[in-house]
Amino acid sequence: METNWFRAISGRLFWLLLACLVIGLVVGQPAWALVIGLGGYLAWMLRQLQRFQRWLQTHPGEPPPEAAGIWGEIFDGIYRMQRRDKRLRARMQTVIERIQASTAALSDGVVMIDKDGHLEWWNHAAESLLGLRAPDDSGQHVHNLLRDPRFVDYFDHGSYREPLDIPSPLNISTWLQYNITRYGNGERLLLVRDVTRLHNLEQMRKDFVANVSHELRTPLTVVVGYLETMIDSDDGTNPRWMRPLHQMQQQARRMQSLLNDLLMLSRLETSEASAEEKPVDVALMLPSIRKDALAVSGDRQHNISIDCATQARIMGWESELRSAISNLVYNAVKYTQDGGEIHITWVQDDRGARLSVTDNGPGIAPEHLHRLTERFYRVDSSRNSTTGGTGLGLAIVKHVLMRHQGELQINSTPGKGSSFTCVFPAERLI
Repeated sequence: METNWFRAISGRLFWLLLACLVIGLVVGQPAWALVIGLGGYLAWMLRQLQRFQRWLQTHPGEPPPEAAGIWGEIFDGIYRMQRRDKRLRARMQTVIERIQASTAALSDGVVMIDKDGHLEWWNHAAESLLGLRAPDDSGQHVHNLLRDPRFVDYFDHGSYREPLDIPSPLNISTWLQYNITRYGNGERLLLVRDVTRLHNLEQMRKDFVANVSHELRTPLTVVVGYLETMIDSDDGTNPRWMRPLHQMQQQARRMQSLLNDLLMLSRLETSEASAEEKPVDVALMLPSIRKDALAVSGDRQHNISIDCATQARIMGWESELRSAISNLVYNAVKYTQDGGEIHITWVQDDRGARLSVTDNGPGIAPEHLHRLTERFYRVDSSRNSTTGGTGLGLAIVKHVLMRHQGELQINSTPGKGSSFTCVFPAERLI
């Protein structure tokens, strides 16, 4: 039950003054009696305040001093608050100890970093994975301990949607995956995982695809060459063989296209970004891509238009950007009905530059959009024979954009067409 302090003090003061007045009337000095009573009450209050201040300055963790009257109630209330606070602190400490014990048992490293980038706490796994030492490294800036330029850029960039995989600072044959999560008032939680086995398996897969694709090119080239020779020869070949030969030639060329795309994708996955970047004039590149797309369209008579609202150039690799843009335009030609409209735009704004390829084709259902950049994924596999696609075009586009710090945005409405947009950051433009 809460105490009405004003009423309690006023009541006590009233009865004190009343008693002093009665005594003053008895002795014939009512004024002096009231003055003495008020002075004594004030001195007592000041004495209690002095005890309260001394207790706060010297023994705040101990129970407050004993007192009578209103100050006794105040000190009792403070003591009850102390006990409740101790119970809450003990409960919180128990929870913290359980959390620390559970994170200490994790095989993944956990590092708590404050808003300024200084290390606050880490578990035992972080010590073995990153070489952290307690308590020497506590309070150190993360850049002083993890100095790989790729990690520094990842940490400072502030966008942690994708993890970072780089070699361990202790052993270059060990690969670590870094995940950063923001929490609280700008603090960050760094999770470190050993992904050496997964990295080796992925590298084996990439090497296998690259080697097989490369080894198949030579025999396939020989087969295509002989087929062309047989078709073009005038030695009176049985007419019944011409149709099978043409089909064999068509499928062999499709296999060549598939191998070329596999090699291109393998090179994008395995090769590191180098210092050989050059300014790429996208506006100058688009007319030649349009010309090639019209050749692919042939008798289908697609209307392909270009709208260049900027002359901005991109720092990067021209061959890769040409391949990515060409794949988007060729896909639009393949999957848009005869005589359809295809519009290519190149624009710039404060956030960067955007290259869009828009068509009025059949569109794509929403459930397929998130899988379009997967290797060999097709919305309708029955169209393979008519379109001749390999299912790798959008995967190549995705990897090219990743190497240029860009992203692919896809918007499509069934029956109304699709729009594929390559978004490049402002720092890539010149």
